[in-house]
Amino acid sequence: MKQFCNSVLVLLITTQVAFSQVRIVKELDVNWKFKKGEINDAFQVDFNDSKWETVTVPHDWAIYGPFDKEVDKQTVAIVQNGEEVASEKTGRTGALPHIGTAWYRNKFTIPQYEKGKKVILLFEGAMSEPQVYLNGKKVGEWAYGYSYFYFDVSKSIIDGENTLAVEVSNKEFASRWYPGAGLYRKVSVIVKNKENINQWGTTITTPIISNEFANVQVKTETTGQNTNLVTAIYNAKGKQVAIEKTSTQFGNQFIQNIKVINPSRWSPENPYLYTAKTQLFVDEILKDEVSTRFGIREIKYEANKGFSLNGEVRKFKGVCLHHDLGPLGTAVNKAALRRQLTILKDMGCDAIRSSHNMPSLEQLELCDEMGFMFLAESFDEWAVPKVKNGYNRFFEEYAEKDIVNLVRATKNHPSIVMWSSGNEVPDQWGTAGVKRAKWLQDIFHREDPTRPVTVGMDQVEAVMESGFGALLDVPGLNYRVHLYDEAFEKFPQGFILGSETASTVSSRGIYKFPVVQEKMKQYPDFQSSSYDLEACSWSNVPDEDFVLQDDKPWVIGEFVWTGFDYLGEPTPYDESWPSRSSYFGINDLAGLPKDRFYLYRSRWNTTDETLHILPHWNWKGREGEKTPVFVYTNYNSAELFVNGKSMGIQKKNHSTPQNRYRLMWMDVNYEPGTLKVVAFDDDGKPVAEKEVKTAGKPYKIVLSPDRKTIKADGKDLSYVTVSVVDKNGIECPTATNQLKFKVTGNGTFRAACNGDATSLELFHLPTMKLFSGKLVVTIQSKTQVGAIQLKVTGKELKRGNLNLDSTN
Repeated sequence: MKQFCNSVLVLLITTQVAFSQVRIVKELDVNWKFKKGEINDAFQVDFNDSKWETVTVPHDWAIYGPFDKEVDKQTVAIVQNGEEVASEKTGRTGALPHIGTAWYRNKFTIPQYEKGKKVILLFEGAMSEPQVYLNGKKVGEWAYGYSYFYFDVSKSIIDGENTLAVEVSNKEFASRWYPGAGLYRKVSVIVKNKENINQWGTTITTPIISNEFANVQVKTETTGQNTNLVTAIYNAKGKQVAIEKTSTQFGNQFIQNIKVINPSRWSPENPYLYTAKTQLFVDEILKDEVSTRFGIREIKYEANKGFSLNGEVRKFKGVCLHHDLGPLGTAVNKAALRRQLTILKDMGCDAIRSSHNMPSLEQLELCDEMGFMFLAESFDEWAVPKVKNGYNRFFEEYAEKDIVNLVRATKNHPSIVMWSSGNEVPDQWGTAGVKRAKWLQDIFHREDPTRPVTVGMDQVEAVMESGFGALLDVPGLNYRVHLYDEAFEKFPQGFILGSETASTVSSRGIYKFPVVQEKMKQYPDFQSSSYDLEACSWSNVPDEDFVLQDDKPWVIGEFVWTGFDYLGEPTPYDESWPSRSSYFGINDLAGLPKDRFYLYRSRWNTTDETLHILPHWNWKGREGEKTPVFVYTNYNSAELFVNGKSMGIQKKNHSTPQNRYRLMWMDVNYEPGTLKVVAFDDDGKPVAEKEVKTAGKPYKIVLSPDRKTIKADGKDLSYVTVSVVDKNGIECPTATNQLKFKVTGNGTFRAACNGDATSLELFHLPTMKLFSGKLVVTIQSKTQVGAIQLKVTGKELKRGNLNLDSTN
């Protein structure tokens, strides 16, 4: 594993600004025309699109609904779930209208365009199978909806108005979750001189790091003759710390070794970023310039020791994330991503797995900035299908191209510490799959020899026998906790990664009785209990993974399924309409934390106090009945009181996995009033307390924004948590009031979400029911600076009012 002891990496940031007038990057985000349907001549320049809808890109056409059980209804046996008999799955891909064909058209001009320039058309993701036309001529196509790709359109661009047309098509039976639909990531035009730095042509690594200095190696691929290169490195404060000029090329590549004195190392705790400004000259004339952020850090994966970052052994405290943003759909939005990562950071999470596809560039930029390690995944299918029209159709032709683009576009991000070539691929069976695994891993190694490769493996017994698991740099196990020890003994790597763990299911604020551990438990309301004891047939509750992480030094961490609920895959209610989104999330689809959030926080956040009580204490009709109380805390013991009467002291112990990580009072009889918990330190002294009270009738709406000031860029977001309280200010945890929202001023109502996996209310309409007493309203800025007002009303409720500001 020594080949992965190399360091650092970086990121090329593409923005709307021009670099010293030598390079223009123009994001095509506004004034797009959109129409769903098969239209034969929509690629033509003179096509009349005046009656089409005007949209902004990124755009997800399907998120606006309506929900419909017939959309992509699949009659299948989900092999990954151990099913042998096919059955009807109604919400597997979210029940939103993503199937079909649609067209996007955009007219744009290039300022001061001159013939002879190099022009690139860059797509960061198009769902899916995009056919791209410029000025009436086809300039390219791609297959995989998650890939970044670009076309050289230098011969097709004109001086004046250009017409770009893109056809995208989604087939049925092509996904296992909600894929979204359309141009859901950024589209840009890049204009350069004929002498230029190639697209994704900068590679930065640090082969040598010490406290005194770091060797920053910059490899730059260029086009043009008689050129020379100058690279200056700036620290996080913008101060130049090193510079080097060279005219020596190796083929089309410059190689510079630049010494940085007293380097600051990148880590989740200290996400320090440098910037390399690379300038290409012909004689003394500047021809191109690229700024590249990077971090200096060293990663190692070693037998019987595990993973280390900057010389310190640590375990991944990670989550898996699908690419949708809840009520926003898949249209990428940096403010929405930042909110997700802020929530996860507070939980103590330090790593993200992009499940099961290429991440957005915005997500990687934020992970670099905010301090998250990243497992960048590529495929959910190889040659053997999971779904009829999945990636298996493209694997032979596109797999290498897709990996190449993934690595070249993202390899410089310091956050990325590992690649994944696949997830639970059926190719785990048989010799052909072993050969495919090696072929893909070899491509990753060729493109980036500094990072290891894993695969999320669920057929653990098969890969132990076939050699599939043995050839991987990092053996990743999806679930199968009972096979960890055997896999460790049989695999040669000397460590195991929990590449996908837990898959516990729960619904925020919903509690079921009796409180017992269950697999694939279903209830008439299609919800799952938030006592966090319910899982799927193949999965487990969090505590079982905690034991492995704590007791097995060769287990190098975990990526929990999932950080947030996502659209589609409503296990254990795959066959139960109207369930249309997942129950797996630590946070719900609205981004509100479930109880499980605090269980993970009590382990992962080692700097802040965690003291959380569940369930709520509004149980009319359960008076005198057993109503267990759990406490999730970083303290090892606590005393529980019901209306001032002690229920005794509980201490964490090793009798069961649950008793080791939770404090549980199983014999509490419900009576209205006050639950109070007092936590003790290791010396037995009371150090913290928390109360939960029985609420009365809903009386007043309360609004709590995550941000009171947002940017007036037409994209920034404020997420406002809406709840109701009684006359004493106590939150009403079972409230289901129908509310209405009105936004005025320099903002717009963007979406609402209550986290209910069975709700068929549309996200973009300004009305929704509370679920377990809460929902979230998303407000988007306009491009004008000024005040924004939100008013929320409901029958027999005192309305809520909120003032926000948008600024430059």
